Amino acid sequence: MIKIHQNIIRQVFTLILILLLGYMIFMEMIPFMSGVFGAITLYILLKKIMRKMVLNGWNPTLAATLLLTISFFGILIPIGLLGILLFNRVQKAASKTSEVISVIKEEIEIFEKTVGINFSGTIDSEKISNYVSDALENLIGNTFNISIAILIMYFLLYYMLVNRKQFIESLYTYLPLKQENISIMGKEINSIVKSNAIGIPIIAILQGVVALIGFVILGVPNPWFWFVITTFGSMIPIVGTAIGIGPVIFLLFSTGHTWQAIAMLLYGILVVGMTDNFFRMVVQKKLADIHPLITLIGVIIGIPLFGFMGLIFGPLLISLFLLTLRIYKKEYVDDLKSKS
Repeated sequence: MIKIHQNIIRQVFTLILILLLGYMIFMEMIPFMSGVFGAITLYILLKKIMRKMVLNGWNPTLAATLLLTISFFGILIPIGLLGILLFNRVQKAASKTSEVISVIKEEIEIFEKTVGINFSGTIDSEKISNYVSDALENLIGNTFNISIAILIMYFLLYYMLVNRKQFIESLYTYLPLKQENISIMGKEINSIVKSNAIGIPIIAILQGVVALIGFVILGVPNPWFWFVITTFGSMIPIVGTAIGIGPVIFLLFSTGHTWQAIAMLLYGILVVGMTDNFFRMVVQKKLADIHPLITLIGVIIGIPLFGFMGLIFGPLLISLFLLTLRIYKKEYVDDLKSKS
């Protein structure tokens, strides 16, 4: 009969308890994880500035408060105002969704007569209109969660900035890894967060500017509105700038500007699409050389899990998974081989 040592039983029980409690905490925190990740992102971006301010004689509390205030009015408020403006414009557009879809169906029917294919019957304008309305209602319903996430973000960020040394020491205390591997993991997190938190917005704005040039040249109504939509769409994988350029093409077609619509389609594919690859190659390689496949899979996984912050922490999740595999191999598999 095989006897299991009591220490092994205790260890297994403790691990199960840790995993169970960790899972329960994580599941309850999912609606507010964007706040946690936002705090981590801002901490990584602000920690050097905080360190310099403290070394120059600033009181840590005063320095952290100033940085939080600057981030609030310099980042959060502009994004919030922009979101409200976009929401109002989209809400107005949503009220006319059925009319727009009817016009599009008319254009499609004309095209169908030309090519002899019927597919407009599958378009249900009422269902699409209801879907848009429901999506807007869900967005309003998430306002409470967003507010709580922002409070969590600034509470954590303040603690992390004021108690930087204690925060780092706690990582070394609680993470069951060697110090050198924790340092490697920290460098990986810093690199990826900086690359995505800085690189993704820069690339999106550059793509938005390229698209804006096309909007202005082709006389698209409200070009700045579509610039914002295209810029935000650029951050979303697979769909990308098509979120902004696609509706513009339909808008031009539906208003009788056929050649402008064709020109916009070609401009979107040949110019905006090609500059995307160029900007990513130049900008993100300077910040961190992350494999495009890691970025793509990470964002696809990250957005459903963490919302908007999944753009940053989705790729980080994949990279940390691969890094953890390498650390496990180094700490346990390679060590066992060397001992044997």
